[in-house]
Amino acid sequence: MNKKVEKLLILITDFFTVNLSWILFFYLRVNTGWFDLLSQPDFLLPLFAVYIYWLIIFTFVGMYRTWFALSRFDELSTLFKASFVGIFILLFLIMWDDYVTGSVSAFRFYIFLYWAIFLFLVGSGRLIVRSVQRNLLIKGIGRRNALIIGFNDRANQIHDTILDHRALGLDVVAYIAVFEKNLNKEHKNVKVIDTIANLESILEKYNIKNIIISIERHNEDTLLEIISKCEGKNISIKIVPDLYDIISGQARTSQIYGVPLIDVMPELMPEWEKKLKRLMDILLSLILIIITFPITLLTSIAIKLESKGPIFYRQERMGMSGKIFRIVKFRTMIADAEKHTGPVWSTKDDPRITKVGKLIRKIRVDEIPQVYNVLKGDMSFVGPRPERPFFVEKLSNEIPLYKRRLKVRPGITGWAQVKHKYDETIEDVKVKLRYDLFYIENISLRMDFKILFRTVFVVLFGKGHYD
Repeated sequence: MNKKVEKLLILITDFFTVNLSWILFFYLRVNTGWFDLLSQPDFLLPLFAVYIYWLIIFTFVGMYRTWFALSRFDELSTLFKASFVGIFILLFLIMWDDYVTGSVSAFRFYIFLYWAIFLFLVGSGRLIVRSVQRNLLIKGIGRRNALIIGFNDRANQIHDTILDHRALGLDVVAYIAVFEKNLNKEHKNVKVIDTIANLESILEKYNIKNIIISIERHNEDTLLEIISKCEGKNISIKIVPDLYDIISGQARTSQIYGVPLIDVMPELMPEWEKKLKRLMDILLSLILIIITFPITLLTSIAIKLESKGPIFYRQERMGMSGKIFRIVKFRTMIADAEKHTGPVWSTKDDPRITKVGKLIRKIRVDEIPQVYNVLKGDMSFVGPRPERPFFVEKLSNEIPLYKRRLKVRPGITGWAQVKHKYDETIEDVKVKLRYDLFYIENISLRMDFKILFRTVFVVLFGKGHYD
């Protein structure tokens, strides 16, 4: 069963079970006479609207991600949490309507019956699909070819686990070596057939759909090379845990029957999420340009009155895929602040910062002009902060995986900005990189909303740092 068929089957199953839940609930409430003593609700949500409502919630909690050795308990647990949130929102809307209308709807009590029916039917539907899926995989239908990169004890252990559990649906067809000395070795009749230098041709020749990486520490460049060669090929990549601290310590994890693995996503977001994220950036930037115009005008006047120099500060930054663009901010330092020092990081109490600059930095007003960068498409509202090309090259030589930040569009705010302080030392940069990699490996619209809400608190309480 390929990924598209799997997702389609789950969507169809959810469509029928979600709608059946509503139909059964409505029948019990209205037609059986069991609830005649209670007044009927003032409104009936259309069946289609209810389904769309749950479809949105399920999508945001990740219930339509591709299945991989997901335990049925984990899936039911996710369903319970998602439905709890959905029911809570419905209950809140009902109570709000009661407050506005001054009445008390009996529907607020019915909602818990609906929740029970919903959990039973939707949960049963998903369990049936997963059971059928596992049985098909065990019988050899819909299996996927897997490749193990690296030849060592950990790689052999993963291989043994895959062989012992056919329900995983994986067939290890070959090993790929990092070093030529391991060529022609074998484990359970599966040989080391080549090195990673020829990875792309091997992926195509053997129709590889899953890669499991088990390489030694201090091979970060090799890891990046593997990931880059898999981009655009719809291949799932997982790393054996010894590289956990290299990736960031916080990446998406899954398990193969008790053996933890780290998910690395060559394609970080589905196309529909990328387009929706971009659409949201455009709409939000247009709205902010309009509502912040008075603040922009007052800030411009204050900067011009205090010191000589331009109102806006433009500086080259490196964006997605290494593209150079000019970031726009309100000038908060004296003119030509780096004339005698060259590129240096700003510090919290930098003497080059003007009095007006200190104030607008404190309340984050200096970031407002970056909305134009978002509108142009150079930046997004949420993403890793864009760095200057000089520092990108410098940090790439000192910090493994630093350039992986360039896989996504940089942002005005990000997970690192709401979780950490000013970049004053190389250690601060390393800590922020961990947060950036966490965001990249877990990127989603849901994550963006979470960061935007946290940014509001950071701005209100004057914590964090954006540059």
